[in-house]
Amino acid sequence: MGPGYLGSPLAFLVDTLFSLYIMAVMLRFLLQWVQADFYNPLAQFLVRITQPTLAPLRRVIPSWSGIDLPALVLMILLQAAALALLMLIAGVTPRFDYLLLRTPAELINLLLNLYLVAIVVRAVLTWINPDAYNPAMTILLALTEPVVRPFRAILPPISGIDLSPLAAIIAIQVLKMLIMPPLDRIAPGLMM
Repeated sequence: MGPGYLGSPLAFLVDTLFSLYIMAVMLRFLLQWVQADFYNPLAQFLVRITQPTLAPLRRVIPSWSGIDLPALVLMILLQAAALALLMLIAGVTPRFDYLLLRTPAELINLLLNLYLVAIVVRAVLTWINPDAYNPAMTILLALTEPVVRPFRAILPPISGIDLSPLAAIIAIQVLKMLIMPPLDRIAPGLMM
C-alpha cells in the first residue's frame, strides 16, 4: 500500500486496535499471575473479550507452572502481526528477523507503560475515592501491589502519606530508560 494520504490514519488505527487488544490479553495474563478475583466485573470483561482468541490456543498449548502460556503466545502473535501490518502500511516488506527482535521490545514497552498508568490511576483513585471495594480499585490493587509492596518496605508512609507508588513510578521510568534504548538499537521501531 505504501505511505500516503491514508497511510498515517490506517497505521494509527492498526496500532491502536492491536495495542488495546494486546493490553487486554496482557491484563488477563497479569491478573491470573497475581491471582486476582476473576469474579470482579472488570476481570469478567477481560475474560469475555479475550476468550474467543484464547480458546483455540488453549486446545493446543497448555499452561505451565501457573503461567498462562496461551495468553503469552497470543500476545507475541498479535504483536508480530501488528508490526507486520504497520510495515506493510509503511511500504516496507516485513522481515522475520526484525519481527523476532522487535516483538519482545514492543511487549516489554507495553508492559512497563501499563504498570506506569495502573500505578498512577491507583494513586489518583486512592486520593479521590479510597473505597477498596470498588471493582476498579480491587483490580488495580491486585495488579499493582506486587510492584508497589517492595517500595513500601523501603519507604514506609510518612505522616500518613504513602510515597511507595511514586517510588515505583520513578523506578519503572528508570527501568524503561535502561531497557528500551538497547532494545531500540537491536531492532529500531518503525518511523512513520
